[in-house]
Amino acid sequence: MAGPTGVVFPLTDGTRSTTALGRAVVADALRAVDPVGARSAEQETNWRHGYLGHFRRLVEAGLLSRDAGVTVARDGLAALYARMRVLDEGGAEHPLDESFTLDAGQPLDTATVAGAGEPERELALPYHGQRLRGDELRRRLDAWVAAGVIEPSCAEAVRAVMANPDWLDLRDQRVVVLGAGAEMGPLPSVLRWGGDVVAVDLPRPDIWRRLLRTAHRYGGRLHLPVRPGTGDDDQALADGAGADLLHRLPQVAGWLLGLDGRLVLGNYVYADGATNVRVAMAVDALTRHVRRRRDDVALAFLATPTDVYAVPGEAVVHADRGYAARGLARRSLRVLSGGRLLHRNYPPGADPGVNDSLVPQQGPNYALAKRLQRWRATVARDAGATVSFKVAPPTRTRSVLRNRALAAAYAGAHRFGIEVFEPATSNTLMAALLVHDLRTGGGPAQDHPWRDEAFGAAHGGLWRVPYAPRSALGLAVLLGLGAARG
Repeated sequence: MAGPTGVVFPLTDGTRSTTALGRAVVADALRAVDPVGARSAEQETNWRHGYLGHFRRLVEAGLLSRDAGVTVARDGLAALYARMRVLDEGGAEHPLDESFTLDAGQPLDTATVAGAGEPERELALPYHGQRLRGDELRRRLDAWVAAGVIEPSCAEAVRAVMANPDWLDLRDQRVVVLGAGAEMGPLPSVLRWGGDVVAVDLPRPDIWRRLLRTAHRYGGRLHLPVRPGTGDDDQALADGAGADLLHRLPQVAGWLLGLDGRLVLGNYVYADGATNVRVAMAVDALTRHVRRRRDDVALAFLATPTDVYAVPGEAVVHADRGYAARGLARRSLRVLSGGRLLHRNYPPGADPGVNDSLVPQQGPNYALAKRLQRWRATVARDAGATVSFKVAPPTRTRSVLRNRALAAAYAGAHRFGIEVFEPATSNTLMAALLVHDLRTGGGPAQDHPWRDEAFGAAHGGLWRVPYAPRSALGLAVLLGLGAARG
């Protein structure tokens, strides 16, 4: 069977090894600021399970200084570009940067669909069957902050959007949603508020039929990449729309560069397994290429909560209070488990703390795909770009629920103070935070990349729970499975 084409992993000893790439990239990212950590990554013999400590070390090494944080990000990206390749249909291999000089094929046309709805000019958040607005929404934000579900800066940002409803009118932007069919993306909200969405997703009619139904319902405009000669009825548009980022990067780049208005490149792509790294690199190459040719491009990212983050000292204090309050039950479970369960989330007084919420079941490819997005956000922000980077809450998306262990953990997470969100709540909340960042130049200036990542985080409680998340994961799975059987 022929191997993949388009954006591919490099050949290492005759195979396109995801393990070899991950190990080498992490080592290169660490080398300048943590040479001991770099050697440790290079010598890791069980990457599939041992990657967890090395991805944590990437964050810890970056805490030494602002320059260290930016250096880790810049060197990590450079390591990826030095290795990742593009394999054309003829079997010739090219460096990733050269993909934009290859034959782009037939240029894409643009189809525009205007919705029939009235644009909404008030922020309303779907939550447990209601749409919260005004004082109800303010009370929900207060409750989340008190419970440690979101950071106070997240609530402040949402309140700022509520106080400035004209911010929701995004007709002065072109919000490019890469991965337009994603459950977590801002497409429905931006259309509901009357804005312009530039949608990019695979040429799969089922995706586009769903997006077209959404576009007709709301008051915004949806711009689609279509093959030349595509008709203007919905069936023809669904059949002719789409752009494959893995295999048609030059074609997509040419189309985006031809659009009028300020672009907001929003990265919402996801794929299973190793393909996730390939797609993430394709999006990053596209982002870099477009930004080099246009100076009006803002960037937007949704970060997974199941990663490693530096967190404010207030989050550590919150977690420590909870740890002290659960003394007897915690000690009993720790004894019964031989010390394996319910470790405290942070050393007392840590500032910043390091929250390690990596989930082994998601694997090193998922971790690398999400980490390279964080690196791009850091490097672009350091270069002066407007960047919206937001940690999103744990959410019951289809991709999560396909993993039985994760689905069970999410079902039992509330026992530990973690709130798992429904997709409609998450994507509306995160769209509101995107609006805040676009209207405030990326949010307040921070003195270190970790503070940029922490601002406005909606982590679902992972940063403020008493226990290190992995030390409670097994119990959450068992409790979730029990609830499902019940």
